[in-house]
Amino acid sequence: MSDRTTTAQVAVIGGGPAGIEAACALSNNGIRVSLFESEPVLAHNVGNKFKLFPDFSSASELVATLSHKLSGSHVSVHLDTEIVSMEQKGGLWFLTDNYGHTHEAVAVLLATGYDVFDARRKEELGYGIYKGVVTSIDLESMLKAGKLVNVLGEQPQCVTFLQCVGSRDEKIGNHYCSKVCCVTAVKQAIEVKKLSPRTDVFLFYMDLRMWGQGFEELYREAQEQYGIRFVRGRISEAASTFDDRVQIKAEDTLVGQPLKMSTDLLVLMVGMEASCGTKKLASCCGVEGAYGFAHSCSPYLSDNMTDRQGLFLAGSCKRPMSVSDTVNDARSAAVGIADYLKTALSN
Repeated sequence: MSDRTTTAQVAVIGGGPAGIEAACALSNNGIRVSLFESEPVLAHNVGNKFKLFPDFSSASELVATLSHKLSGSHVSVHLDTEIVSMEQKGGLWFLTDNYGHTHEAVAVLLATGYDVFDARRKEELGYGIYKGVVTSIDLESMLKAGKLVNVLGEQPQCVTFLQCVGSRDEKIGNHYCSKVCCVTAVKQAIEVKKLSPRTDVFLFYMDLRMWGQGFEELYREAQEQYGIRFVRGRISEAASTFDDRVQIKAEDTLVGQPLKMSTDLLVLMVGMEASCGTKKLASCCGVEGAYGFAHSCSPYLSDNMTDRQGLFLAGSCKRPMSVSDTVNDARSAAVGIADYLKTALSN
């Protein structure tokens, strides 16, 4: 097998919504595209969700639509293929994958996405220690299976959500907001009540950032139709009880009073961090920004561009984004890349 395995006009690194949408848009314009995904499946971060906010549409159907769109294109797809290094020589980019193969492209799009925060880093909350402490990703799996149970396999009497785990946290060092956690918690709380109407649901928050269209309405619906109780405060500690419930210590910051309660499930709303691939390749290319995310030229008119010729960015490799924002950002990146190729290929 030769060292140089593929030659394309554009290499897209990342097979999530951003990578797929940009690759398809470029291919539809007659541009040769190779897409590289380190996982064995496409769009794994969306695929592990059940429903999407704010309309509760199916995450699986979105993944199926994206996959169908990609299969109908002329994009060369390389699954289970991680790009481990890349360099630019003579106006071309040379990418090396985890198999030692080299791939050549005129332009590269980083769409390497995000990783969810590892909740075990917040030891005081007991994830990985107490069975009743789960993450929002774990809860999505339960909701997807249609089976919400406590550690004893029984319907939970109480489910408690905690916002901002791994985000807006000086101790961890992530000072930024992950943008989607607030509305995700509201969505999941409603799903819990739909699946188990008699379960009491509490949601602890610092402040609620319901910034998108339909999000504020979803928050009101959670209170008025489903009786979900919102508590402004932070949980400082979680511990196991003799009957395998979770006892939490917190403070209600609205009334300035300490609070202690027990719950069957404590759901930690884990935020977004730059993925390992984002950190590695952004550093390799000299475009690493704050918190390991990739840094664009400008957040206004050049948000898909970098200061490296022929290197573009799309989606949550730059910062936390919703799926809809990610897809729109990918379409913008495709337009910028197509314009760049017109000049680069004419020289």
